[in-house]
Amino acid sequence: MPEFQYHSLTPSGETKQGILSGRDRADIVQQLANLGQTATQVEHLKKGNLATTRKSRNKLKLSRAEMAAMIRELATAQEAGLPLMQALRTIRRQASPAAGEVLDSFIAALEAGDPLYKAAIEWGDPFDDLVVGMLRASDASGKMSVILHQLADLMDRSLELRRELLGAIMYPAIIASLIAVSGIVLVTVLVPRLIEPLAGQMTLPLPTIIVMGFAEFMIQWWIWMIVGLGAVVIGWRAWIAVPENRFAFDKFKLRVPLLGRLLRDVAVARFTRTLGTLASAGLPILEGLRITKDTLGNAALASAVDAVQDQVSSGKPLADPLEKSGLFPPLLVQVVNLGERSGKLEEMLLHSANAFDRQVNASLNLFTKALPPVLLIVMAALACFVLSAILLPLLELQSLVR
Repeated sequence: MPEFQYHSLTPSGETKQGILSGRDRADIVQQLANLGQTATQVEHLKKGNLATTRKSRNKLKLSRAEMAAMIRELATAQEAGLPLMQALRTIRRQASPAAGEVLDSFIAALEAGDPLYKAAIEWGDPFDDLVVGMLRASDASGKMSVILHQLADLMDRSLELRRELLGAIMYPAIIASLIAVSGIVLVTVLVPRLIEPLAGQMTLPLPTIIVMGFAEFMIQWWIWMIVGLGAVVIGWRAWIAVPENRFAFDKFKLRVPLLGRLLRDVAVARFTRTLGTLASAGLPILEGLRITKDTLGNAALASAVDAVQDQVSSGKPLADPLEKSGLFPPLLVQVVNLGERSGKLEEMLLHSANAFDRQVNASLNLFTKALPPVLLIVMAALACFVLSAILLPLLELQSLVR
């Protein structure tokens, strides 16, 4: 079916533009009228223009929060008994600009006879394998409102967890920044002014020599230090882009005290809730494992899920390879084992997800309470070293005067 690019006005006077499929321009005008909009310009898109327009359209970023809200509204409209096309058009009327462009694309795809998940695949980011898989399951099961609510719950929890992590590291990051700034100011500004007049009168103590040398190095070579820092960042990104290096670094992070426990708890909570949601939506366990591994955020854990997937595809139960990996907690292994034996794996996973979320909150509290004192100890040690570099020559000068 031909596609047309349109410009229109809403009842409030807002200008809209997008792409719709239709038989002719009159059909597009009627579609816009059904949406409560007045067409001001409708142009037929040729193949070359269509590719260019889609490329520019995809630059409009739809955030994860907007996508979760859009899916929640669609689930509510479906739960109210609205047909899918009418539900899309209904939520389109009050959608944000980015969500409105996505919904226009979805409406055009459905009018062309494509299912909703294919429209999501065509749009691309942020509709990843998780969202596409849930949309496919909703089409196949006939329980679209239920599955879309499950997907919205999963995305809301993911966003909430991300905000909790950001809030957990914000305070330690501020303390670390203050430590760095105060240390640089002390070493490069205060110490040289106090010590330089004494340098020709006595032999300076070792802490003073170290601090003065560092201050002189910072003052003379600060530009090259910035260049070197940039080179380190570029080199690090190139190194971490290699899969083997990413795997080794992610495995190392899991062994770091406090941080490793927090990362594992977060990944296990995501694994449990995502796999349980996908299984309850009717997706096969192998496809659920394939989608779930991409949500863990850790290459070592993703590799362990790959091994689990291989074992399950050969006919082995899910709990055994999870236990052999050594990266998943015994509680998760026990939950999976009981779920497989009782035939209620998805229910057990979803129920245990709440317990793992509480464990994440406990790990976050431990992390936020333990890290600031550690940073304060580091700051105190640096302050004591700088203070000794200042006081030792002053005390020595006083003894010489006596």
